[in-house]
Amino acid sequence: MFEWKNEYKVEITEIDRQHKKLLEIGERLSDLLKLKNDMDHYDEIMDILRELREYTEYHFAHEEKMLEKYGYEDLRLQKREHRSFVNKIIQLENQDIDQKQTGIELSMIEFLANWIENHILKTDHEYQDFLHEKGVY
Repeated sequence: MFEWKNEYKVEITEIDRQHKKLLEIGERLSDLLKLKNDMDHYDEIMDILRELREYTEYHFAHEEKMLEKYGYEDLRLQKREHRSFVNKIIQLENQDIDQKQTGIELSMIEFLANWIENHILKTDHEYQDFLHEKGVY
């Protein structure tokens, strides 16, 4: 579900590396769900969510700074989508997931996988040519 695909490439080395890292974090959450044991994974879930939020904020700041530097006209859309995603992660962090871990994990995994894939394939690919024209690879 969180497998890197060549179609995700924006052909900007640092952005592709960061996208791969986001997928790796999502994969760890998915692997945790697949354990299907009776153990309480609350602390691990919260650790992964915190890592995801922190890394996502780092990635978005890097991406936005680069787009701003080169005068990307759809930067506001990027920022709006980024804020929305971070807010969703914060909502997940604030939910009472201790008692209903499986349901929350499923919704987290589906949301994360869909958002990352759609954002990379649509919104991030829209700036690919723009940055390439500026010599950014």
